[in-house]
Amino acid sequence: MTPTAPAGALTELRLAELHGSLSSPISDSMNFLNEVAHRYPDAVSLAAGRPYEGFLEVEAVSRYIDTYRAHLSERFGHDEVLVRRTMLQYGRTKGIIHDMVARHLSVDEGITADPESIVVTVGCQEALYLALRALRRDERDVLLAVVPTYVGLTGAAELADMRVLPVRATETGIDFDHLAAVVARAESDGLRPRGCYVVADFANPTGVSLDLDSRERLLRAAEEHDFLILEDNPYGLFGDGSAPLPTLKALDRSRRVVHLGSFAKTGLPGARVGYVVADQWVVEPGGGRGLLADQLAKIKSMLTVNTSPIAQAVIGGKLLEHDFSLRAANAREIRVYRDNLRMVLQGLADRFAQGDGPEVTWNVPRGGFFVVLTLPFVAGDDLLEESALRYGVLWTPMHHFYGDGRPRREIRLSVSHLTPEEITEGLDRLAAFVRAAAAGERGGR
Repeated sequence: MTPTAPAGALTELRLAELHGSLSSPISDSMNFLNEVAHRYPDAVSLAAGRPYEGFLEVEAVSRYIDTYRAHLSERFGHDEVLVRRTMLQYGRTKGIIHDMVARHLSVDEGITADPESIVVTVGCQEALYLALRALRRDERDVLLAVVPTYVGLTGAAELADMRVLPVRATETGIDFDHLAAVVARAESDGLRPRGCYVVADFANPTGVSLDLDSRERLLRAAEEHDFLILEDNPYGLFGDGSAPLPTLKALDRSRRVVHLGSFAKTGLPGARVGYVVADQWVVEPGGGRGLLADQLAKIKSMLTVNTSPIAQAVIGGKLLEHDFSLRAANAREIRVYRDNLRMVLQGLADRFAQGDGPEVTWNVPRGGFFVVLTLPFVAGDDLLEESALRYGVLWTPMHHFYGDGRPRREIRLSVSHLTPEEITEGLDRLAAFVRAAAAGERGGR
């Protein structure tokens, strides 16, 4: 509903004269999905990629802060003035738990990172924006991204005024012939591909992971075509129990990878703490050089000043309590997500058996939060509303991850935050909706 303006001469701004991102369909995507969820609170949500809430403990927050405080007290020789200043004052722009993040990356991912190459950010979204803002010098600088891709990536690129060139995805992650063709066409048009955004493990929205050969090929392609790889890794811990593949950063031998991380799924979502490992050298006028992380910190100092020390203390305390291993800290969550994924995949097989009813297919990720269904009809936002209103189940139309607003025959299901009972009920409702929509029916449950 449009608010009614009070009488009198009021300042009016024209949307067409504000930043272009505000008129983009991308900016509408998250707002629409959030509004649908709020309008239908009783619907089972197979849409939200949130962490499981059953293990969130308010009491743990104060315990983590106390653990971190004790760590600081010992580190500072029990100088409580320094402890208070570190935890309660404006903090260091690059963060106060950068050394702990480095130890975590070493323990869990086999990544060797200089703590000074790490900037602790307000969620991973800020880390992504900082990297794009630094790489975008002028309109010739562009970003490659495997599509469909995370909505936050395309949103951050629009805020940074950085054009995104889509690269086709495959079942193993990337169409490398298409990648080379996109780069060649960009260069012939006078553009400079500065980076390629990728989620190597259990990508949002597809759940696809790069195999080892694809990871090595992408690193070689980055060297050959002289671009950086922006590796986002929010789901890497949540595999199927098989040996995890090394991250791109762990394989990086020439500092081609800017590694983006988040503690939203593995630490505490409400803390809003992420980080970026930016260990590339930046040559300065006069021949000096410094880390890319230092340049990102300059931008951060003008954007958020610093990341909340209290929020960092929560994450630092959790890292300390688990010897810097978030794999150990998330043992329960890993089991829940693994079991939920198996249950959803089996539930789909039970409800959409081949030859029985409408033809529905889906991919089979080895981990993560997401599964993609291919339906016998186009599933846009209008059908999502119908599904929520008539059948009480939410899902995500895949067109939101392509950024073009064109509805497709694909939807994304999220498995992460549901109980087994909710999964059963949600899949029952989804199956009823799909059968009715395939038959061209409308009406209530």
